Amino acid sequence: MRKLTYVAALLVALVATGYAVADGIGGARSASAVAGTFTATGNSTSSRTCTTTDGKTVVVTDGKYTGVAAGDPDLTGNVTLQARSVINTTDNVGVVSGSLKIDQTSGGTSAFYSAVYDHGTVAGLATGRTQSRSALVANLSASFAPATGFTSGKLGGGTAGGSAVEVGGTSCKPSGSSTESSEARGTISALSTTSITVAGLTCAIPTDQSADVNSKYKTGDTAQIHCALTGGVNTLTSIGGKNSHDAASGTQNAGKNQKDSGKSSGHKKHGR
Repeated sequence: MRKLTYVAALLVALVATGYAVADGIGGARSASAVAGTFTATGNSTSSRTCTTTDGKTVVVTDGKYTGVAAGDPDLTGNVTLQARSVINTTDNVGVVSGSLKIDQTSGGTSAFYSAVYDHGTVAGLATGRTQSRSALVANLSASFAPATGFTSGKLGGGTAGGSAVEVGGTSCKPSGSSTESSEARGTISALSTTSITVAGLTCAIPTDQSADVNSKYKTGDTAQIHCALTGGVNTLTSIGGKNSHDAASGTQNAGKNQKDSGKSSGHKKHGR
């Protein structure tokens, strides 16, 4: 079983002090402290839900969030965050990761971040490049809701400490509308504008099919119905089979044809 641990409170030595630094990451150049704040609101989000094998509900949300960042020159401008959040809503913990870009006249600052989500807040680390091509390593924290976005965001400047979560150990299966289906063939024992019962199986009739079903079938007819569980309601998807009215008509027509055939045959014999 592979486990991946995200530690925001001790994510490199920087996290303990809440710093963001530029320069000095890959060489002997000096480092300088920078800080900024940001708020970003959800422009477009999509979510899907699944349930783990131990009964936890997990919501995965992909979103784009836009707003404004302010602070040191490299951390000031219109900000866009792409985020994927994977949150165990049963325990209200999870992870949030993605990219961050602050637009500026000469290209802007870009970074990737990974953070721990804990009861409505995120804390983690962002790494990237500033508009002057300096390396950026910044502690990141904010209040976060997948549907609405980031508020009270900080890059350095006393970034709030984080938690730690362990991801892994249980698998997750999608949840959603059931695809259960059922069918029955036999006598229609009950029929109304809203439902039909055949051989003990009762299904709701969709509104747009009600008039057609009731015009072709009546209680006592024989029919075959197919139904599917939709939103927890067993709903009619198709109906077929010869009803008793058609069968009676068929019997009458068969008798008439037989009689006509006999007459025709008799005339032929008489002609001989």
